[in-house]
Amino acid sequence: MKNIEKSLPDWAFQMNCAVTVCDADGVVVYMNEKALETFSKHGDMRGRNLIPCHNEKSVSMIRHMLATGESNAYTITKNGVRKMIYQTPWRVEGRIAGLVEISMVIPAEMPHYDRG
Repeated sequence: MKNIEKSLPDWAFQMNCAVTVCDADGVVVYMNEKALETFSKHGDMRGRNLIPCHNEKSVSMIRHMLATGESNAYTITKNGVRKMIYQTPWRVEGRIAGLVEISMVIPAEMPHYDRG
């Protein structure tokens, strides 16, 4: 889906979290401003395959999500900054069309609320 940028709202481009979208082959079809900044050492990845940028374990997870439709979430610390990473398939007419990754900075201590 080459025109995904046109289908996303304008506010997505300047969100304060990195949003990266790839198609089912792993080709990056969208990066918002924060994603372009976050991954600047790799250059603009739009139109490029993200598979070569990942290790074997990550590639396995990417392929798993594309095959099963399952999501993946975890936290990391990189350069002293904590982040939450959420990866999930996106679909077109019910079929998995690729993956969306949202990466957001989170504070070291974060409130948690039970709202049940």
